[in-house]
Amino acid sequence: MDPASHDINLNSPNKGLGMNHAEGPSDVPAEGAVGNSPHPPPLGLTEEEAEELHIELTKVEEEINTLRQVLSAKERHASELKRKLGLRPLDEFKQNLTKSWQDVQTSNAYKKTQETLSQAGQKTSAALNTMSSAITKRLGDMRNSATFKSFEDKVGNLKYKVVGPRGNGEAVSSPPDSTPTQENPPF
Repeated sequence: MDPASHDINLNSPNKGLGMNHAEGPSDVPAEGAVGNSPHPPPLGLTEEEAEELHIELTKVEEEINTLRQVLSAKERHASELKRKLGLRPLDEFKQNLTKSWQDVQTSNAYKKTQETLSQAGQKTSAALNTMSSAITKRLGDMRNSATFKSFEDKVGNLKYKVVGPRGNGEAVSSPPDSTPTQENPPF
């Protein structure tokens, strides 16, 4: 096997393509293999064990490359079948999104979160109802106070002065064109 034709980079699209797979892996160590390395084998391993591990690693990398090629071919075939069936990527995305949402809704975490938020909403609603009742009661008490009655009377008198006796829902006509005097201020 020519060391230049054997790329062991897992991300390389050309990894392992220079080898004739009918021959099988060669027993000739590749460039940089453990036997040719100036570095001693890792602690706890003999040179033979390190070389065996390197050969096994090479085989696994070749299997990975083969699986990548098979997966790529199957993905292309699936895309072609989808195209022939008229399935668009957007339709597939919608289906995936719907399925994912259903999976989320059936998960324990979602159910616990939903239950917790429901309880929090009920408690918040109860607190707002209590607060609303307290405010309503307080406004009712305030409306019955002497200070508020006095204020209400003054506003009623002011309305009567501005609108006059016809202020009970009747249409208000424009006031006569006169300038206000100190005796009869507009407010």
